[in-house]
Amino acid sequence: MACPAVSRHMVALPTEQPSIEFCRALLAGRVPEDAVTFCAYLLPERAAVWWAHECLHHLTDLLDSRDQELLALVRDWVSEPDSPHHSAAVSNAAAMPPATPAAWIALAAGLRANGSAMDASALSASQPLPAAHAVSAGVLAGLARVALADRFSVLCAFVEMGIQMAEIEALSQSADAY
Repeated sequence: MACPAVSRHMVALPTEQPSIEFCRALLAGRVPEDAVTFCAYLLPERAAVWWAHECLHHLTDLLDSRDQELLALVRDWVSEPDSPHHSAAVSNAAAMPPATPAAWIALAAGLRANGSAMDASALSASQPLPAAHAVSAGVLAGLARVALADRFSVLCAFVEMGIQMAEIEALSQSADAY
């Protein structure tokens, strides 16, 4: 309920549950893919981009060489987001239409690298595209390449990784508050 933008991209309705409980309920629900979308919005943008990178990194055998190059750019940007070289490379990659899983992640990184100010009008004429939406699209596009028999277990692993990252981020933020 705290993030109305996510409800536009999910089937599930918001509840009063704490975020982690809600995410696990989504995973066990009628549309478990909503848990992927929720993780993308739950995590801070840079962490969400890293989470998506890690998800797709587990699928490298399903990605072509261009997607692997894009993942390398994203990895470099996450490790040094203030580097002008990495920001420029990600921004250039993000300027291309996202047609593959890693292209969506590069778009998310490019949106984040530019403070979410990148012109995304080609994708959404009515409002700017949040980086979380691009993260969700990239992870879901990667999942679509997984064999149907394995898809739910891979989805669960991705969501659990996202939950762990969210818990680590929450601990880090509470430690920073002291």
